[in-house]
Amino acid sequence: MSTLISPPSCYWTWRGYRIHYVRAGEPRGDRPALLLVHGFGASTDHWRKNIAELQQDFEVFAIDLLGFGRSQKPPETYSGALWQAQLSDFLREVVGRPAVLAGNSLGGYASLCVAANHPDQSAGLVLLNSAGPFTPAQPQPEPSPLEQARRRLVKTLFGQPWVAWLIFKNIQRRSAIRKTLLKVYCDPTAVTDQLVEDIYRPSTDGGAFQVFASVFKTPQGETVDALLAKLRAPLLLLWGEGDPWMRARARSEQFRAHYPQLQEVFLQAGHCPHDEVPEQVNARMRDWVLQNLEVAA
Repeated sequence: MSTLISPPSCYWTWRGYRIHYVRAGEPRGDRPALLLVHGFGASTDHWRKNIAELQQDFEVFAIDLLGFGRSQKPPETYSGALWQAQLSDFLREVVGRPAVLAGNSLGGYASLCVAANHPDQSAGLVLLNSAGPFTPAQPQPEPSPLEQARRRLVKTLFGQPWVAWLIFKNIQRRSAIRKTLLKVYCDPTAVTDQLVEDIYRPSTDGGAFQVFASVFKTPQGETVDALLAKLRAPLLLLWGEGDPWMRARARSEQFRAHYPQLQEVFLQAGHCPHDEVPEQVNARMRDWVLQNLEVAA
Protein backbone atom coordinates (compact mmCIF):
# COMPACT_ATOMS: atom_id res chain seq x y z
CA MET A 1 0.00 0.00 0.00
CA SER A 2 1.30 3.44 -0.89
CA THR A 3 2.09 6.02 1.74
CA LEU A 4 -1.07 7.63 3.09
CA ILE A 5 -1.35 11.16 4.40
CA SER A 6 -3.30 11.74 7.61
CA PRO A 7 -6.12 14.29 7.62
CA PRO A 8 -5.18 17.76 8.91
CA SER A 9 -4.55 18.02 12.63
CA CYS A 10 -7.17 19.60 14.87
CA TYR A 11 -6.85 20.51 18.54
CA TRP A 12 -9.35 20.60 21.39
CA THR A 13 -8.72 21.86 24.92
CA TRP A 14 -9.79 19.43 27.61
CA ARG A 15 -9.24 20.17 31.30
CA GLY A 16 -6.65 22.71 30.23
CA TYR A 17 -4.74 20.18 28.12
CA ARG A 18 -4.20 20.24 24.36
CA ILE A 19 -5.79 17.21 22.72
CA HIS A 20 -5.05 16.22 19.13
CA TYR A 21 -7.62 14.70 16.82
CA VAL A 22 -8.41 14.37 13.13
CA ARG A 23 -11.71 14.51 11.28
CA ALA A 24 -12.56 13.30 7.78
CA GLY A 25 -15.69 12.71 5.74
CA GLU A 26 -18.99 14.55 5.89
CA PRO A 27 -21.81 14.24 8.43
CA ARG A 28 -24.59 11.94 7.25
CA GLY A 29 -28.04 12.25 8.75
CA ASP A 30 -28.82 8.60 8.09
CA ARG A 31 -25.82 7.15 9.92
CA PRO A 32 -23.68 7.83 13.00
CA ALA A 33 -20.19 9.22 13.08
CA LEU A 34 -17.25 6.89 13.83
CA LEU A 35 -14.76 7.58 16.62
CA LEU A 36 -11.50 5.60 16.30
CA VAL A 37 -9.40 5.09 19.44
CA HIS A 38 -5.80 3.83 19.31
CA GLY A 39 -3.97 1.44 21.61
CA PHE A 40 -1.08 2.00 24.03
CA GLY A 41 1.85 3.75 22.37
CA ALA A 42 -0.05 4.42 19.15
CA SER A 43 -1.94 7.48 17.88
CA THR A 44 -4.35 8.73 15.24
CA ASP A 45 -1.66 7.81 12.69
CA HIS A 46 -2.40 4.14 13.30
CA TRP A 47 -5.84 4.62 11.68
CA ARG A 48 -4.64 6.19 8.39
CA LYS A 49 -5.58 3.18 6.29
CA ASN A 50 -9.02 3.04 7.86
CA ILE A 51 -9.84 6.74 7.67
CA ALA A 52 -8.89 6.81 3.97
CA GLU A 53 -11.68 4.34 3.15
CA LEU A 54 -14.27 4.87 5.87
CA GLN A 55 -14.52 8.61 5.21
CA GLN A 56 -16.26 7.76 1.95
CA ASP A 57 -19.29 6.51 3.92
CA PHE A 58 -19.05 8.15 7.34
CA GLU A 59 -17.94 11.22 9.20
CA VAL A 60 -14.83 9.83 10.92
CA PHE A 61 -13.01 11.13 13.97
CA ALA A 62 -9.80 9.72 15.46
CA ILE A 63 -8.36 11.04 18.70
CA ASP A 64 -5.04 10.88 20.55
CA LEU A 65 -5.70 9.90 24.14
CA LEU A 66 -4.15 12.17 26.75
CA GLY A 67 -0.50 11.10 27.09
CA PHE A 68 -0.18 9.74 23.54
CA GLY A 69 0.41 10.86 19.98
CA ARG A 70 0.31 14.62 19.52
CA SER A 71 -1.81 15.18 22.62
CA GLN A 72 -0.23 16.71 25.69
CA LYS A 73 1.58 14.42 28.11
CA PRO A 74 1.06 15.90 31.58
CA PRO A 75 1.96 14.24 34.91
CA GLU A 76 -1.52 12.78 35.45
CA THR A 77 -2.73 9.56 37.03
CA TYR A 78 -3.46 7.67 33.83
CA SER A 79 -6.30 5.16 33.92
CA GLY A 80 -9.28 3.85 32.04
CA ALA A 81 -11.44 6.25 34.03
CA LEU A 82 -9.40 9.24 32.83
CA TRP A 83 -9.59 8.24 29.17
CA GLN A 84 -13.27 7.38 29.52
CA ALA A 85 -13.92 10.92 30.72
CA GLN A 86 -11.86 12.35 27.85
CA LEU A 87 -13.75 10.36 25.21
CA SER A 88 -17.14 11.13 26.73
CA ASP A 89 -16.43 14.86 26.80
CA PHE A 90 -15.07 14.72 23.25
CA LEU A 91 -18.24 13.07 22.00
CA ARG A 92 -20.36 15.71 23.70
CA GLU A 93 -18.31 18.80 22.88
CA VAL A 94 -16.78 18.00 19.47
CA VAL A 95 -18.68 15.18 17.76
CA GLY A 96 -21.99 16.43 19.08
CA ARG A 97 -24.01 13.25 18.55
CA PRO A 98 -23.88 9.52 19.34
CA ALA A 99 -21.10 7.71 17.51
CA VAL A 100 -19.90 4.20 16.88
CA LEU A 101 -16.75 3.82 18.97
CA ALA A 102 -14.04 1.58 17.53
CA GLY A 103 -11.05 0.86 19.74
CA ASN A 104 -7.93 -1.28 19.55
CA SER A 105 -6.31 -2.80 22.64
CA LEU A 106 -6.23 -0.12 25.37
CA GLY A 107 -8.45 2.05 23.18
CA GLY A 108 -10.94 -0.80 23.06
CA TYR A 109 -11.16 -0.90 26.84
CA ALA A 110 -11.63 2.89 27.04
CA SER A 111 -14.31 2.71 24.33
CA LEU A 112 -16.12 -0.07 26.19
CA CYS A 113 -16.09 2.07 29.35
CA VAL A 114 -17.78 4.91 27.46
CA ALA A 115 -20.36 2.71 25.74
CA ALA A 116 -21.28 0.98 29.01
CA ASN A 117 -21.36 4.03 31.27
CA HIS A 118 -22.62 6.64 28.79
CA PRO A 119 -25.15 4.72 26.68
CA ASP A 120 -26.64 7.90 25.24
CA GLN A 121 -23.32 8.63 23.51
CA SER A 122 -22.77 5.27 21.83
CA ALA A 123 -24.58 4.14 18.71
CA GLY A 124 -22.48 0.98 18.61
CA LEU A 125 -19.15 -0.50 19.68
CA VAL A 126 -16.39 -2.21 17.69
CA LEU A 127 -13.57 -3.81 19.68
CA LEU A 128 -10.36 -4.90 17.96
CA ASN A 129 -8.28 -7.18 20.20
CA SER A 130 -9.52 -5.17 23.14
CA ALA A 131 -7.65 -5.08 26.43
CA GLY A 132 -9.19 -5.21 29.89
CA PRO A 133 -9.43 -7.75 32.72
CA PHE A 134 -12.26 -10.18 33.35
CA THR A 135 -13.22 -11.26 36.83
CA PRO A 136 -11.43 -14.60 37.44
CA ALA A 137 -13.82 -17.53 37.01
CA GLN A 138 -12.36 -19.21 40.09
CA PRO A 139 -11.14 -17.57 43.30
CA GLN A 140 -7.43 -17.08 43.04
CA PRO A 141 -5.41 -19.12 45.54
CA GLU A 142 -3.48 -17.17 48.14
CA PRO A 143 0.13 -16.89 46.94
CA SER A 144 2.83 -18.42 49.08
CA PRO A 145 4.83 -16.15 51.40
CA LEU A 146 7.78 -16.48 48.99
CA GLU A 147 5.64 -15.44 46.02
CA GLN A 148 4.19 -12.52 47.99
CA ALA A 149 7.70 -11.37 48.81
CA ARG A 150 8.73 -11.69 45.15
CA ARG A 151 5.76 -9.63 44.01
CA ARG A 152 6.50 -6.91 46.55
CA LEU A 153 10.09 -6.80 45.37
CA VAL A 154 9.10 -6.54 41.71
CA LYS A 155 6.55 -3.82 42.48
CA THR A 156 9.10 -1.87 44.49
CA LEU A 157 11.79 -2.30 41.85
CA PHE A 158 9.60 -1.25 38.95
CA GLY A 159 8.32 1.64 41.01
CA GLN A 160 11.82 3.11 41.05
CA PRO A 161 12.09 5.95 38.51
CA TRP A 162 15.57 4.93 37.37
CA VAL A 163 14.42 1.38 36.58
CA ALA A 164 11.45 2.64 34.58
CA TRP A 165 13.78 5.09 32.81
CA LEU A 166 16.16 2.32 31.73
CA ILE A 167 13.28 0.20 30.44
CA PHE A 168 11.78 3.18 28.62
CA LYS A 169 15.04 4.13 26.92
CA ASN A 170 15.54 0.53 25.82
CA ILE A 171 12.10 -0.03 24.27
CA GLN A 172 12.01 3.50 22.84
CA ARG A 173 14.68 2.68 20.26
CA ARG A 174 13.45 2.32 16.69
CA SER A 175 15.05 -1.12 16.45
CA ALA A 176 13.23 -2.25 19.60
CA ILE A 177 9.91 -0.86 18.31
CA ARG A 178 10.37 -2.75 15.03
CA LYS A 179 11.25 -5.96 16.86
CA THR A 180 8.13 -5.72 19.02
CA LEU A 181 5.89 -4.99 16.04
CA LEU A 182 7.28 -7.97 14.15
CA LYS A 183 6.24 -10.15 17.09
CA VAL A 184 2.65 -8.93 17.13
CA TYR A 185 2.02 -8.55 13.37
CA CYS A 186 1.54 -11.71 11.32
CA ASP A 187 2.56 -9.99 8.06
CA PRO A 188 6.09 -8.57 8.40
CA THR A 189 5.60 -6.37 5.33
CA ALA A 190 3.02 -4.39 7.30
CA VAL A 191 5.77 -3.26 9.69
CA THR A 192 6.93 -0.32 7.63
CA ASP A 193 9.43 2.43 8.36
CA GLN A 194 6.53 4.85 8.59
CA LEU A 195 4.78 2.71 11.22
CA VAL A 196 7.94 2.54 13.32
CA GLU A 197 8.40 6.31 13.02
CA ASP A 198 4.76 6.96 13.94
CA ILE A 199 5.30 5.14 17.23
CA TYR A 200 8.81 6.45 17.87
CA ARG A 201 8.07 10.15 17.32
CA PRO A 202 5.64 10.72 20.24
CA SER A 203 8.02 8.91 22.60
CA THR A 204 10.48 11.81 22.24
CA ASP A 205 7.95 14.38 23.50
CA GLY A 206 8.36 15.95 26.89
CA GLY A 207 6.40 13.96 29.44
CA ALA A 208 6.42 10.71 27.43
CA PHE A 209 8.55 8.94 30.01
CA GLN A 210 6.20 9.94 32.84
CA VAL A 211 3.28 8.49 30.90
CA PHE A 212 5.18 5.24 30.42
CA ALA A 213 6.17 5.09 34.10
CA SER A 214 2.57 5.58 35.15
CA VAL A 215 1.73 2.18 33.65
CA PHE A 216 3.31 0.52 36.67
CA LYS A 217 1.02 2.47 38.99
CA THR A 218 -2.24 2.51 37.05
CA PRO A 219 -5.14 1.30 39.21
CA GLN A 220 -7.25 -1.47 37.72
CA GLY A 221 -10.56 -0.18 36.47
CA GLU A 222 -13.90 -1.89 36.07
CA THR A 223 -13.72 -5.44 34.80
CA VAL A 224 -14.87 -6.20 31.28
CA ASP A 225 -17.69 -8.44 32.53
CA ALA A 226 -18.99 -5.66 34.79
CA LEU A 227 -18.97 -3.27 31.85
CA LEU A 228 -20.69 -5.77 29.56
CA ALA A 229 -23.44 -6.17 32.16
CA LYS A 230 -24.28 -2.48 31.63
CA LEU A 231 -23.77 -2.38 27.85
CA ARG A 232 -26.84 -1.87 25.66
CA ALA A 233 -25.20 -0.98 22.35
CA PRO A 234 -24.67 -3.38 19.44
CA LEU A 235 -21.22 -4.98 19.73
CA LEU A 236 -18.86 -6.22 17.03
CA LEU A 237 -15.62 -7.98 17.91
CA LEU A 238 -12.88 -8.08 15.28
CA TRP A 239 -10.12 -10.45 16.32
CA GLY A 240 -6.62 -10.67 14.93
CA GLU A 241 -6.34 -14.37 15.67
CA GLY A 242 -2.54 -14.43 15.50
CA ASP A 243 -2.13 -11.98 18.38
CA PRO A 244 0.50 -13.42 20.76
CA TRP A 245 -0.56 -11.04 23.54
CA MET A 246 -4.16 -12.23 23.66
CA ARG A 247 -5.72 -15.64 23.30
CA ALA A 248 -8.42 -14.51 20.91
CA ARG A 249 -10.55 -17.67 21.03
CA ALA A 250 -10.48 -17.84 24.83
CA ARG A 251 -11.30 -14.14 25.21
CA SER A 252 -14.06 -14.54 22.65
CA GLU A 253 -15.68 -17.17 24.88
CA GLN A 254 -15.48 -14.79 27.84
CA PHE A 255 -17.14 -11.99 25.87
CA ARG A 256 -19.85 -14.32 24.59
CA ALA A 257 -20.58 -15.60 28.10
CA HIS A 258 -21.42 -12.08 29.22
CA TYR A 259 -22.82 -10.59 25.98
CA PRO A 260 -24.14 -13.43 23.79
CA GLN A 261 -25.85 -11.10 21.30
CA LEU A 262 -22.51 -9.81 19.98
CA GLN A 263 -21.20 -10.45 16.48
CA GLU A 264 -17.57 -11.31 15.80
CA VAL A 265 -15.10 -12.07 13.04
CA PHE A 266 -11.71 -13.78 13.27
CA LEU A 267 -9.06 -12.44 10.91
CA GLN A 268 -5.65 -13.68 9.89
CA ALA A 269 -3.78 -10.88 11.62
CA GLY A 270 -2.06 -9.99 14.85
CA HIS A 271 -2.70 -7.48 17.62
CA CYS A 272 -3.58 -4.58 15.28
CA PRO A 273 -5.87 -6.00 12.57
CA HIS A 274 -7.06 -2.54 11.51
CA ASP A 275 -3.52 -1.69 10.38
CA GLU A 276 -2.47 -5.13 9.17
CA VAL A 277 -5.56 -6.08 7.13
CA PRO A 278 -7.31 -2.69 6.79
CA GLU A 279 -9.39 -3.59 3.74
CA GLN A 280 -11.00 -6.48 5.61
CA VAL A 281 -11.56 -4.45 8.77
CA ASN A 282 -12.99 -1.48 6.87
CA ALA A 283 -15.43 -3.67 4.96
CA ARG A 284 -16.56 -5.51 8.09
CA MET A 285 -17.05 -2.28 10.04
CA ARG A 286 -18.91 -0.55 7.24
CA ASP A 287 -21.27 -3.44 6.56
CA TRP A 288 -21.93 -4.05 10.26
CA VAL A 289 -22.77 -0.41 10.97
CA LEU A 290 -25.10 -0.11 8.00
CA GLN A 291 -26.80 -3.45 8.65
CA ASN A 292 -27.36 -2.61 12.31
CA LEU A 293 -28.89 0.70 11.34
CA GLU A 294 -31.25 -1.09 8.96
CA VAL A 295 -32.27 -3.53 11.70
CA ALA A 296 -32.75 -0.67 14.20
CA ALA A 297 -34.89 1.22 11.70
